[in-house]
Formats: sequence, structure tokens, C-alpha cells
Amino acid sequence: MDEILEILAGDARISASEIAKMTGKSLDSVKRAIQKYEKNGTILKYKTVINHDMIPGNGSLVRALIEVSVAPQKDVGFDYVAERVYSFPEVKSCYLVSGTYDLLLVVEGDNIHTVANFVASKLSPMENVRGTTTHFLLKKYKEDGQILKKQPSLKRLNISY
Repeated sequence: MDEILEILAGDARISASEIAKMTGKSLDSVKRAIQKYEKNGTILKYKTVINHDMIPGNGSLVRALIEVSVAPQKDVGFDYVAERVYSFPEVKSCYLVSGTYDLLLVVEGDNIHTVANFVASKLSPMENVRGTTTHFLLKKYKEDGQILKKQPSLKRLNISY
């Protein structure tokens, strides 16, 4: 991957002048490269990784990974079904994967019931969806390469028999 992209992937707030110093490139060439990446769709957006567990009163947000088995459509494969699935606002990410299931979804809801309702009333009844398996996320340790919260080391007593 390009040096500039690697730096921006690690910290999207870093300035073009800082990137120029780090890479030894001119400020103008760094700015041109960034503009080119933004224009051609290599850089889609700049993102902040938020540890939602640290926000008071935000404990009810529920995330789930949903495996979806799909019957592919003739001439369009999985794309048609994937487009219909990822258009739902509950779906935050949608991936075509190898293995037992075809699509892997990251779904968010206000509580466990909204995610369950999404699966039962929107996803499962869709034409070409053969089956789903839902995994609710219980705790996040690392996201987008960021460790969310260092766990305190536990002092455990030695047990001898």
C-alpha cells in the first residue's frame, strides 16, 4: 500500500505537511496524492473510532454478526441479494465470505429485540435467503486496529493441592 495511505489509515487527522515530513515528499505532491485518492474513490471517507462503552448511558447499543446463506441469482450471483441486504439501515457492514455461509453482516440496533426483529421480519423472509445464524457481540476488545480499553491485570491467588 502507498505510504500516504498507510499513514492516513493509522491517523486520519494527520496533516499533509506532517505526512510530507514523514515521507520526505513535497507538500504539494502529498496534497495532490490525497486529492487523487479522494477523487478516484480510494479514500471513501475519514472515520473516527469511538469506544461506545465509554459514553455514559450508551450501554444499550447492540451489535450482532449475522451469517447469511443465500441462493445466488442467475447472471448476477450474490450481488443482487447483497445490495438488497446492505440497503437496510441496520446493516453497518456486508461481506461476501467463503465457507458455510455466503454473507457476513454487522448489524446494530438499540437493543436485542430490534436486532431480532430485523432478522425475523426483514432478513429471513427475503427471497433467496436460505438461512441465518446470529452472533451477538458481548464485549469489544479491539476495533479497526485500536485496542479499546486495556484490561487491568488480575491478581489471582495460586492454588496448590
